[in-house]
Amino acid sequence: MTPPETPKDGTATNGTTSPAVSVCPDDTGNATLPILKKRSEFLAAARARKQGTKAMMIQARKRRDDEDIDPSVIRVGFTCSKKVGNAVARNRAKRRMREVARAILPSNGHAGWDYVLIGRKDETDSRDFKTLQGDLKWALRKLHAPRK
Repeated sequence: MTPPETPKDGTATNGTTSPAVSVCPDDTGNATLPILKKRSEFLAAARARKQGTKAMMIQARKRRDDEDIDPSVIRVGFTCSKKVGNAVARNRAKRRMREVARAILPSNGHAGWDYVLIGRKDETDSRDFKTLQGDLKWALRKLHAPRK
């Protein structure tokens, strides 16, 4: 099956966008969170604060002022090891973590921070979505609480 072609005259058949373009904004209409992609970014987060929940492990790092990233941006990364299961299970867990992060981090995350969400075997992909959101909120409160 091939995707639909964009009309040559630039007009779309069903609105303002071409049928060949997929646009998936979040519920609030905001742009999605920037994603960590480089290994060095994940390693930097691994050396910083960590908080585990039943469904996932969260690593959080406050970026330095000398980094070339906008200090008002919250960035996020997702990972699952092969312990979580086969590719289907890992992808499902990451999809669920992406949706939880998209819903929770803009309101509960802190600007200038990088977060890495790590999936857990038999928990991330099967846990109730509301409980998954609660786990992330709880972990963020713990990560940003003053250190004793």
